[in-house]
Amino acid sequence: MSAGMSAGTGAGTNAEASRRIRVGLADDQPLFRSGIAMIVNSQPDLCVEWEAADGLEAVDLIASHPVDVVLMDLEMPRLGGIEAISRAIGSANSSTAPPRFIVLTTFDLDDKTFRAIEAGASGFLLKSTDPEFLLAAIRTVNAGNAVIAPSATAGLIRRFAAPRDESSRSSLDALTPREHDLFDLVATGLSNAEIARKLQLSDATVKTHVSRILTKLELRDRVQLVIFAYRNGLIDRE
Repeated sequence: MSAGMSAGTGAGTNAEASRRIRVGLADDQPLFRSGIAMIVNSQPDLCVEWEAADGLEAVDLIASHPVDVVLMDLEMPRLGGIEAISRAIGSANSSTAPPRFIVLTTFDLDDKTFRAIEAGASGFLLKSTDPEFLLAAIRTVNAGNAVIAPSATAGLIRRFAAPRDESSRSSLDALTPREHDLFDLVATGLSNAEIARKLQLSDATVKTHVSRILTKLELRDRVQLVIFAYRNGLIDRE
């Protein structure tokens, strides 16, 4: 399958398509793209909407054919994954929210991985990951949670654990006591459903609180919240 719009786009009824998680795939290796597209399109709730051979093409397709999740390679010609994520998020507006990004890389953990997460990626996976884990990661990230390759978690904690800006802690003063409670639970990695059970709240109420917390702290998503917490020494690195 060549780069561009996926041959699977438009398959099934409009009702079926509306329930699917729309996926974009950016990688400069045609064979790898074809394999990933085949795995994703095998699922009734997922569909590859388009494929891009480089970052520039991915940015254009994100703008013209919105998707929910983009699987983004880091090393591509013309424009790499980090820059593509930054441009896509930077050009988004209230009516065209950017997709969530999962970075796919051959390398276990390096500076580019950290930069991609800081740029706005919600997930990081090795290209050698199990197909079932990849499918689960797409669904997890689409739901607003983060997915990090297990082998990289400790490295991320070491990278972000040291406090860097004490003044940023003052923004927590804008949170209500209930929001402080939710902040702590989100920062430790609990999902909305887990938080709802722990605090005896509805999923909808938790979702609303989390959205308000992100807005008050000027954070894009839960990944950025976790980074904020680690950087400011707000949760135990252990």
